[in-house]
Formats: sequence, C-alpha cells, structure tokens
Amino acid sequence: MRITRASSFILGLYVTLVIFWLSSSFFVGSNAHMNSHASFSTILNGFKGSTIYGYIFALVEGLIPFIASFLGFRKAQHWGLFKSTMGMAVFLFSLGLFCWGLGELIWSYYNFFLDANVPYPSWADAGFIMSYPIWGAAIFILGRATGAKFGLRKMGGKILLVAVPIAIFVVSWYLLVQIARGGSITSGGGPLKVFFDFAYPSFDVIMLTMAFLIYGLSFQYLGGRFKWPVVITLFGFFIEYFADFGFSYTTTVGTYYNGCLVDLLFATGMFILSFGITSLDIKDD
Repeated sequence: MRITRASSFILGLYVTLVIFWLSSSFFVGSNAHMNSHASFSTILNGFKGSTIYGYIFALVEGLIPFIASFLGFRKAQHWGLFKSTMGMAVFLFSLGLFCWGLGELIWSYYNFFLDANVPYPSWADAGFIMSYPIWGAAIFILGRATGAKFGLRKMGGKILLVAVPIAIFVVSWYLLVQIARGGSITSGGGPLKVFFDFAYPSFDVIMLTMAFLIYGLSFQYLGGRFKWPVVITLFGFFIEYFADFGFSYTTTVGTYYNGCLVDLLFATGMFILSFGITSLDIKDD
C-alpha cells in the first residue's frame, strides 16, 4: 500500500488533533485538580472543565472529513468519475465525508456563536444524517467493484448474507435499548432525539452489514495496492458504529461534552475513512 500525499496530509492533521487532545486534556485537567494524587482518568476529563478546548477540538474534528472530501473528489476524477465503478464509489464516499464534515461545522457554529454546548438535535444533524445513505450507496457500488457478487454465489456467502445482519441487529438492540435506555425505547429525550438516537445506529448496522459482507466475500478478489485502502475504509465504519452508540448513550445519560472520549472516537473514525478514501488513487498524489 502506497501512502499518497493527500492521505499523508490527513494523517498529519489527525496526529496534530490527537496531540492537542492529550496536551489540552492534561493541562486543563491538572489545573483543575492541583494535587499529586489526581488520577490519569481524572486528568483526561480536562475538556469537561473548559468548553473552549472542546469547541476547538470539535471544529478540527469536522475539518478532517471536510478537507478529505475535496481531496476525495479529485481522486474520483482520476478514476474517471462516473465513467467507472470505482470512480463512482470514491465520489460517493467523499460526498458522505463532505456532508458529515458540514454537519460538524454547523455544530461548531452553534458552539461558538449561539453558545449551545451540546446542540443535539439541531440543524447539524441534517448534515450528519445525509452522509449515511450516501455512504451506503458507496459501499454497495464498492462491492460491485471488488467482486462481492462472486462471493455471493457460494454457500458461505449466502449464509453470511443472512447471519451477519441478524447478529449485528441483536447486539445493537441490546446495547442501544437495554443498556443505553434501560429497556425503554421512549426514555431519554424528546421525539426528535429518540429518532436520531435510533437512526444513527440503525444506519450504522446497515453499513456494517454491507461492509462485513464486502470484506468477507470479496477479500480474495482484492489485490495489489488497493486492497488495504478498501479494507481501511470499511474499518472506518466499524469505528463509526461505536462512536455513534457512545454518542447516543452519553447524550441520553447526560455525560457527553465536547472533546470527550466519544469525540476522539468520532475523530478516529473520520480519520480512518478519510485516510482510506484518499489512498484510493491511481496517480499517487
């Protein structure tokens, strides 16, 4: 696997964000707990004591997929854009990144200009929610480009087609309803929040199912330099699932704040997606 200049830039931006998260958390946390017995976990809660650091983190978190989307649009052109299956897949992945990044930038607008610490639900969710069906279409097209259809002709592929969605749904229902909401679907917020709390993980389940199927059914057909960028991209949705679940859970129980571990998980998922997509380039630039 070759690392392109675009993916190197995304990597540098993510590493800078992680360093900022660690240093700011330690600085704020240690100042809030000026004693030698402050635990490491207490220090890492530093963002909770300072909204400005959390706001900055959320802003840069959104810039990663936003910038990567434009880099990805260029990669799609290298593939011939809509003239090739891979070009269409890269374009749609990039468009999903654009929508998600736009949602995060709208979130930051609420933070900085409307003094809304956790604007959920809000217009930011319009950007977030749009990204999921776009990514779903991209994964479907990617499956066509990577040979998943050949895997579905085998008995093992047909079993996975049925077993994987059921397994993911059962686990997701237990985590989202039984753990996060104490067994009650309607608890933990108004109707709009309940809708988004279930919409995000539900879309994740669909994309995870498709991603696992593509990985399991077409891995042997993936060859050469593009095998690992595809695998990395699909792995990003795996991280995104846990980030979305963590967000639904922490906003329900009232423990979410900008710059928390869930946000770091979101940033990591967006970085992995961005890195994988910007590595899918036939021109190495």
